[in-house]
Amino acid sequence: MKQCPIDFFDPEVQHLAASAGCRLYRMQNDTGEGLISEYPILSGIDLFYNDFHMKDGQNQNKRPMPDTIEINHCREGRFECEFQNGDYQYIGAGDLSIHRLSHTTRQTRFPLAHYHGISITIDLPRAQQTLSSLEAIIGDLDIHLEAIAERFCREESCYVLRSNREVAHIFSELYAAPPERMAHYLKAKVLELLMLLNDLPQEPFSEKRQFFSRSQVTAVRAIHDAMIQDLSHHYTLAELSRQFGIAQTSMKLCFKAVYGNSIYQYMKTYRMQTARVLLQDTSRSVTEIAATLGYDNPSKFSEAFKKEYGISPTLFRNSPSELDVS
Repeated sequence: MKQCPIDFFDPEVQHLAASAGCRLYRMQNDTGEGLISEYPILSGIDLFYNDFHMKDGQNQNKRPMPDTIEINHCREGRFECEFQNGDYQYIGAGDLSIHRLSHTTRQTRFPLAHYHGISITIDLPRAQQTLSSLEAIIGDLDIHLEAIAERFCREESCYVLRSNREVAHIFSELYAAPPERMAHYLKAKVLELLMLLNDLPQEPFSEKRQFFSRSQVTAVRAIHDAMIQDLSHHYTLAELSRQFGIAQTSMKLCFKAVYGNSIYQYMKTYRMQTARVLLQDTSRSVTEIAATLGYDNPSKFSEAFKKEYGISPTLFRNSPSELDVS
């Protein structure tokens, strides 16, 4: 996930290639790798396709840039940003965030170990001058970038837009942009997005995103690690709260922000995904797997597995291709 402009990427980000109006970058560390495709749209406006398969990103915004806004759309996964003041912020699948690059970031992470999305960075003075020059040729575009920034980035906050069909439609077309017409197509779609944001009311589609403290995020990560290390044990919320020193309300809110689901739903899904791996890659019996995953008896485990995947554990083991994973 970039923090504009590309020159502010860490030196470890490798420039791979440049062709047909696109520059390709690779980020690598011991948690995985990510690919970033940069497309200059207009002077002052750049678009980036982000494809990460890693847990830890890098500090990419080395200094505040209050005259630049960043629009991020998350297609899959989750993105975590840690600011220098110790606050954390998250966006998840379907979210569109808008914020000024006013704060330096300490670290970026991907809690689900993957992230796919689009970033658009806009240098407000330069981009508005570009739009003014364009209007002299094609007529009034009615795009006022500073007004967009003021509406959605008040008090230097990050706002998230959701549940808007027009926004979703524009980004679905950006993800499916035809390669042979990429350069011109992206210009048209980004201008369409800006015209939409110019007229889009802040409510009811936006919400002020909650920040979490470093101590809360650290506690939630420890909770996550403890739960997945011993799947045979079913922790209660009270037990987790007491053991890791975090209030239940804060724990539930922060866990969902970091991992995208409630503790109960996340662990239910994690157990079922682990069950699939154990059934397919080991010779352990269904009874043994059920006990490993914390089920009192194999019939309860079989019932839960079939409810999740529409197929019994035994049938899946014998015919894994029968499982519908769509």
